Amino acid sequence: MSRVPKNKRHHVIMGLLAENTVTSQPQLLALLAEAGVDATQATVSRDLEELGAVRVRIPGVDGQVYAIAELPTNQVAPIEHLRRVLGEWVVELSSSGNLVVLRTPPGSAHVVASALDRTGLDGMLGTVAGDDTVLVIADQAAGGERLATRIRELSER
Repeated sequence: MSRVPKNKRHHVIMGLLAENTVTSQPQLLALLAEAGVDATQATVSRDLEELGAVRVRIPGVDGQVYAIAELPTNQVAPIEHLRRVLGEWVVELSSSGNLVVLRTPPGSAHVVASALDRTGLDGMLGTVAGDDTVLVIADQAAGGERLATRIRELSER
């Protein structure tokens, strides 16, 4: 067992809370140890607070369990939201291979990338946002040109 960086420990804790009914910090410490993560009770307590974990009651369990509210990045956005964002913020669109490049006004790329990520278009693997440019990566089956056509259709009002 070894100490791991905080971001990795947080990732492991989130997975453990999603997959297990964790009713106490000692139980979470034991699960972390099984996963090869060495941590103290104080560290786990801080981690739970930083992750926004809360104790909730769920049917069939005596007492309360730890849970982390769904992060906004994990919430699926409706296609109408994406349509509105694309229509308002995308000023230029091009494709090459399995890539789509979207241009936005300065400081707006993250808004478009987040909407694309949260909508989860078919054929899209993910996005990378700069200041005024979004790089959209298409899977091999979809390809950049087909994904660009779909994004263009969605952005037209």
